[in-house]
Amino acid sequence: ATTTKPVIACWMGEASVESARRAMRDAGLPVYRLPETAVEAFAHLAQFYRHQRSLLEVPPPLAHQAPPDLGRARAIANGALDQGRTILSATESKAFLDSFHIPVVKSVEAPTVDAAVAAADAAGYPVVMKILSPDITHKSDVGGVRLGIADAAAVRAAWDEMMASVARMQPAARIAGVSIERMVVNPHGRELMVGIAADDVFGPAITFGAGGVAVEVLRDRVVGLPPLNAALVDGMVRGTRVARMLERFRQLPAIDRAALDHVLLRVSEMACELPEVVEMDINPLVADEHGVLALDARVAVRRVPANARPYSHLAIHPYPAHLETTLELPGGERLLLRPIRPEDAALELELLETLSAGTRRLRFHGGIRSISPAQLARFTQIDYDREMALVAIDPSGGREREAGVCRYVCLPDGHACEFAIVVADAWQGRGLGPRMMERLVAVARERGIDRMVGYVLAENTGMLELAARLGFESRRVEDAEREVVLQLRMGAP
Repeated sequence: ATTTKPVIACWMGEASVESARRAMRDAGLPVYRLPETAVEAFAHLAQFYRHQRSLLEVPPPLAHQAPPDLGRARAIANGALDQGRTILSATESKAFLDSFHIPVVKSVEAPTVDAAVAAADAAGYPVVMKILSPDITHKSDVGGVRLGIADAAAVRAAWDEMMASVARMQPAARIAGVSIERMVVNPHGRELMVGIAADDVFGPAITFGAGGVAVEVLRDRVVGLPPLNAALVDGMVRGTRVARMLERFRQLPAIDRAALDHVLLRVSEMACELPEVVEMDINPLVADEHGVLALDARVAVRRVPANARPYSHLAIHPYPAHLETTLELPGGERLLLRPIRPEDAALELELLETLSAGTRRLRFHGGIRSISPAQLARFTQIDYDREMALVAIDPSGGREREAGVCRYVCLPDGHACEFAIVVADAWQGRGLGPRMMERLVAVARERGIDRMVGYVLAENTGMLELAARLGFESRRVEDAEREVVLQLRMGAP
């Protein structure tokens, strides 16, 4: 009765242990007949705990990194789609990766053997030649890759051999020529694979594991759902067998893990920001002590409806960094208004604990005394797709404090949301509440919500006046309570 640890009982037998089972059940403890099922139950508890901890891992934007060139990436995808292609060429795929600052080996497309010789001369020997075809995914399987080509004569010979091999093994394939790139010789390199895979239920997923031509045979791969952050990336890498070879291994120095983590974070960013990407494979991604380099890539794209909601293709809505803004109040104070994050739990608790009794009663419609850890988690660990909480951060005084928070939660019908707002006592009457509510209403309208609903105590005249100024209509639902409703879209039910 006094332990803080979970207790699981397993009593094997029937009549002789029935009283023990009854005692355990009366005490609210789980009882199993077989040790295997008891261990399985404990495993589920541990997995649940790990999942709850992972909810705290909300990745912030890569603010310290150069932003991706989303316009360039979309232009590459749309250019291929306009030509009736859903698979980017090798050159286009590498340009696509370069838009996200992923290091790539430059490729030059050559439609003829003479163009291939010219490209090889410009790149500098030795070079690599790869077949260009929208119908061939695994080039090596059809003899579509030649390595270490040393001179112009070898380029011509490799061209003839490659075309003959492809024609024999895949005669129906459309051939657009070859790509030429410099030969990368790296004695310390480890071949890895990073990609995006599509799932009908969960949307895009990030894959990582051992790469090279034997990727299907080795099947050393882990899968994670975007958005990723540093902790989630580290867990993915450590979950593979190849992870042990990334450290110092025999005569090989440890790879540059920061460079590898950067690529995984960039691929996560790609999956989040570009629903156009259906699939993506970087194989191999060569990693050594100096960094990483994508030697080959394949990107499959699709059309995205113009009215598609941001991040609607994801199972987990990423932190909406674009909603961050600076509020300048009438008195000249400047506050940061941004979506709440799980790590704001301490700030949220401090705000709630410092509210006066009167402010608490107006916010919670009662005399709430304390906030449980479960309630605090519910306030800060939100689903950005179905709810939103904006916190006003006061950076003055040497540390951050919450000056106020406003939020809405979508109702089950998906058309309406219920809102709530609270402002710290020290910030009341300074214009913060109206500014926060204006922003919350704008976000709800952008998300396509039809109407916003709130319940306000009749004695809360300040909130009722604010709601009226914002266009809310009020009606009495109880003697002590008013319902305020704002139609966000004209003609909405």
